[in-house]
Amino acid sequence: MGRERLARLHGIAPSYRPAPGLIRHIGDDTLIAVLAALGVDASTPDAVRAALAAHAVTAGRTLLPGTVVARPGRPPDLGTLPAGTALRLTTEDGEEADPGPGNPAAHLPPGVHTLHAQAPDGRTARARLIVAPDRVPAPPGRTHGFLVQLYSLLSQRSWGMGDLGDLADLAAWSGRALGTGFVQLNPLHAAVPGPPADPSPYRPSSRRFPDPVHLRIEHIPEYAQLTGPDRRRADDLAARAGILRADVLERGALIDRDAVWELKREALELLCAVPLSPGRRAAYCDFLAEQGAPLEDHATWCALAERHGSDWRAWPAALRDPRSPATARERQGLLDRIDFHCRLAWLTDQQLAAAQRAAREAGMGIGLVHDLAVGVHPTGADTWAQQDAFASGMSIGAPPDAFNARGQDWGLPPWRPDALAATGYAPYRGLLSSLLRHAGALRIDHVMGLFRLWWVPEGRPPTEGAYVHYDAEAMLSLLALEAHRAGACVIGEDLGTVEPGVRETLAERGVLGTSVLWFERDYAADGDGDGADPDPAGPDGSGPEAAAPDTEAPAPSAPEARILAPEEWREGCLATVTTHDLPSTAARLSGEDVALRARLGLLAGPPGRERARARQELAEWLDELTRRGLLPEGPADEEAAVKAVHRFLLRTPARLVGVWLPDAVGDRRPQNLPGTWDQYPNWRLPVAAPDGRPLTLEELAASPRLHALMRELGDGGR
Repeated sequence: MGRERLARLHGIAPSYRPAPGLIRHIGDDTLIAVLAALGVDASTPDAVRAALAAHAVTAGRTLLPGTVVARPGRPPDLGTLPAGTALRLTTEDGEEADPGPGNPAAHLPPGVHTLHAQAPDGRTARARLIVAPDRVPAPPGRTHGFLVQLYSLLSQRSWGMGDLGDLADLAAWSGRALGTGFVQLNPLHAAVPGPPADPSPYRPSSRRFPDPVHLRIEHIPEYAQLTGPDRRRADDLAARAGILRADVLERGALIDRDAVWELKREALELLCAVPLSPGRRAAYCDFLAEQGAPLEDHATWCALAERHGSDWRAWPAALRDPRSPATARERQGLLDRIDFHCRLAWLTDQQLAAAQRAAREAGMGIGLVHDLAVGVHPTGADTWAQQDAFASGMSIGAPPDAFNARGQDWGLPPWRPDALAATGYAPYRGLLSSLLRHAGALRIDHVMGLFRLWWVPEGRPPTEGAYVHYDAEAMLSLLALEAHRAGACVIGEDLGTVEPGVRETLAERGVLGTSVLWFERDYAADGDGDGADPDPAGPDGSGPEAAAPDTEAPAPSAPEARILAPEEWREGCLATVTTHDLPSTAARLSGEDVALRARLGLLAGPPGRERARARQELAEWLDELTRRGLLPEGPADEEAAVKAVHRFLLRTPARLVGVWLPDAVGDRRPQNLPGTWDQYPNWRLPVAAPDGRPLTLEELAASPRLHALMRELGDGGR
C-alpha cells in the first residue's frame, strides 16, 4: 500500500477501469519503473518509506506550488500560507504589481506572471501565476471546410508533394468559390531527417517548428535574384522536380518525401547564399530574437544531425547534452549550418503566414486549422533540447479496452508533469504560441492527453503501463490564454477511451470535440468505467514502434447501439463523415475497405463475418438516410450516398462540418491504414479519382463531383 500511496502522490493511478465494473490494478514492477522515470526510488520497502518521508518534508517546507492558476471569479489556490507571509508580483512584462489583499490575481491582465512569497521564518518561494480566460474563443458562427493531408495535394507547380503554395491556392479558391470557412491540415511539424524519413506526420522531430519540405521554392523572394550558374542549377532542380511530380501524377509513383527534400534542400542552399535585402534582414533578425533559444537549439540539433546522424542518443557522449562545453564548441564550428536551419524555419513561417492571409482574404472566418501531434520522436530535436522535460525510458500509448485487448504503444516519450509545473509549463506554452502564430484554429490530437497519458515502460508490453495524470487546469488555462492571444478556436480529437468528466470539462472550457458519423451511436452507458468509444487508430500514426489497432473498431449491431439522431449530436464539435485514419466514404459504401484489409490480413475476424458486419452497418445507415429523406436518389447511387451522409451532418447542430477532401472526388484509398507499416503506402498517396488516377489541385477545382457535393453544404454549412 505504501507504493500505491507514493504513486498517487506523484500523479500515478495505481489502477484503472477498462470496462464498467472492472478494475485492474497496476503491478509493482510498473509502478517502480514509472516512479523511477519521475526521479523517485520505490524499488524496495525501505526506499518507499524514505521517498514518502522525503515527500512529506518537502511538502511541509514548500510555501507555494510551482504553478498556480487564476480564472475569472476563481482566485489561485495558494494553500495555507503562514501568517505574516509577504507576497509580491512581477508581471510577465517585468513590472512590479501590488498583490493586494485576498486574490493576488484580481487586477492582473491575462498572462503568465510570477508570484513571490517570503515567510516570517525566512523561507522564500516563487510560483508561476497563470491568469487565463475561462474559455477558448468560439468559432465565428457555423461553417464548413475541407480536411486534407497537405502532402497529398499536388498542383502542376509543386515539387512532387503538396506544399504551402498549394495550401494558399486551395484556401483562396475554396473560400471564394465554395464559401468554405476553414482548411484543416495534418501536422506540419519538422520531421526526423532520413533517408528514409518516417513518412508519418505524427512522429515528428519537433512539434514547435515546421518542416521546410513544405516550402514553395519559387515563392521565396531570393529565388528571383539567382543568376548565372546558380540560376541554371535552380532551373535544373525545378526540371527534376517536374519529373518527380509527373512520376506521381502520371505514372502512379508514390510520393517520395526524401527525393523531394533532396531537391529542395539543394535549392535552399542556393537561396540562402543570396544576401538578404535590408528589410528582409531586419525581419529575419526579428524572428531570431522572437524565437530565441528554442530555435537555436532546434537548428543546432539539425546541424549536428547532418554530421552525426539523426539519433542523438548515438552521438558522442558530450554532444548528447545540449548545454555541455563540447556542444558549445560544436555550435561555434557550425554557425553557418545553424544559421541555414534558422533561415529555413523563418522562410517556412513566412509562407505559413501567407497561406493564412490568403485564407482570410478569401473570406474564411477561421482559415487554417493546424494539427498538434500528441508527441515527438524519441531521437528528435525536441527530446534532445528538452531532456529534463521528458520521461526517460517511457512511451505513451493506450491500455487494453473493449476494442483492443493488446493495448497500444505509440513509441512517443511523454512530458514529465512535474518538470512542466516547475518551469511554468514553458515547453507547452512555447509550443502553443508557435502553432497558433498563423492559425484560425488548432486541432489537438488525443486531447485527453491534457488530463492523463498511459505510460508504458520501455521493454514492456502496453498491457503493463499506468496512467499518469497532468494538471489539466493549468494545461487548459494556458490553452485558453494562448488561443485568446491568437484569436483562435480549439478542436480536441476526443475519440477513444475517455475518462469520465473529460468531455464535460473540455466543453466547459470551449474546446470543441470531434464527432465522426460512423461512431455516433447510443453506446451502452459507461457506468463508473473510463469510457471506451471506438477509436480508429489511437493517436495518429503507424509504424513498427507506433503500433495501432489492427482495424478501426466495428460499431456494435443496432440493438446494442442505435444511430444517434442528428438533433442528439453535440453542438460543440467538428462533425465529419470520416478521417485520414478511416476508409474513405466511397470505399465504405463499395465494400472496398473490407476487401483491402482482408488482402492484408488485418480483419478482426473471419472475412465472411467481417463482410457481413460491414454490410449490416451500411444497410442501417442507408435505411436511416432514406427514412429521413436524405437519399431520394436511392441507395444504389454511390455519389448520392456521399451527399446524403453530408446532408445528415448538416442536420446536426455541430458548429463545424468537415469534408474529407478525397471524399469530394470519390477517392477509395485511405491515407493511413492503422496496423500497417510497409504493407501499405501510408502517408504517401496523392488525392485520386475513383479509379485511382491522381488528381491535381487544378483538376479538383474543376471537378463536377466536388462542386455538386459542396453545393449541398453551401447554405446549410454557413
